[in-house]
Amino acid sequence: MLDIISEIPELREEYERLEEKMQSPDVMEGSKYQEVSQKYSKVKDVLKLAEELKEVTKRIEENEEMLEAEDEEEMINLVQDELAENREERERLQEEIKDLLMPQPAEDKKNAIVEIRSGAGGDESALFAADLLRLYQRYAERKGFEVETLENNPTSIGGFTLVSIAVEGDNAYGKLKYESGVHRVQRVPETESSGRIHTSTATVAVLPEAEEIDVEINSNDVRIDTFRSSGPGGQHANVTDSAVRMIHEPTGIEVQCQDESSQHKNRKKAWRVLRSRYQEKIEEKRNEKRESKRRGQIGQGQRSEKIRTYNFRQNRVTDHRINYTTHNIEAIMEGEIDELISRLEEAEKEEMLETQGISELLSAS
Repeated sequence: MLDIISEIPELREEYERLEEKMQSPDVMEGSKYQEVSQKYSKVKDVLKLAEELKEVTKRIEENEEMLEAEDEEEMINLVQDELAENREERERLQEEIKDLLMPQPAEDKKNAIVEIRSGAGGDESALFAADLLRLYQRYAERKGFEVETLENNPTSIGGFTLVSIAVEGDNAYGKLKYESGVHRVQRVPETESSGRIHTSTATVAVLPEAEEIDVEINSNDVRIDTFRSSGPGGQHANVTDSAVRMIHEPTGIEVQCQDESSQHKNRKKAWRVLRSRYQEKIEEKRNEKRESKRRGQIGQGQRSEKIRTYNFRQNRVTDHRINYTTHNIEAIMEGEIDELISRLEEAEKEEMLETQGISELLSAS
């Protein structure tokens, strides 16, 4: 945790500086008013909480000193109760300060496009991709999100080589973005007759859904092909050219949608995926560090690359990014991943607090 108490004098100076700046005619009448006002409000709230944290930390120290000196049982019990309350209050204040300091990316509030691809492991990998799809569908149900299938390439035994869904709801991307990476499964496959444990992988990529106003794609750059669906897209899927393939020729991005029996609906879905992938490619070009990070997360689906392991025989799920293990794989596969996501959010906050100074965090929007 950032040592916010030691920063109180600097925070107070910054608060007074901004308060004076807010009263300046140049700021009050200029375009910078909103920016200065937002930072002023943020510094004011952080300073207030930091001073409360200083007071409760002082009370904790007093409680601990009293316990060392006290020998009367009744008084010891009273001090212990007060100490527990103060420690709980300190933790609450620390969390509030963290939340205030953390910048809130606008894209977190967007809908999410979740793409799941089979990796190493053949049929078992495709079946695992189907299991991950179900996991995210169940999670979305629990959060009250809407789910719509956009792309899918099913296998003959019920798996997927590729499936992508739109998850619609407030902060859908902000929650699901932590799922990007290689997921590894260790279990006895349904296709294995000897009872031998196999290791397979599937890759997950989570993108914020791009709206038309976010990106502009020249329709002349997009080649659109229609063809007859080969999947279970409805009773007319195999007799009409309802499936749609879009290729953005400058980048080579390809999207194929055939889940709907209506060509119009498949076109709409394909555009949704294309816009999001195109926006992601633009962002990657703008920020090579982000591209490198994403490549590190997604990888090539090899067995050695992983962010999370699902071991069915040991009833174990381990997230390797935070060294967190839970022995409740059945619940996880039913979409109960709130605890995992909360821990990943907390780890991200801690990393930002360690790598960025208070001035930078206070200036972030």
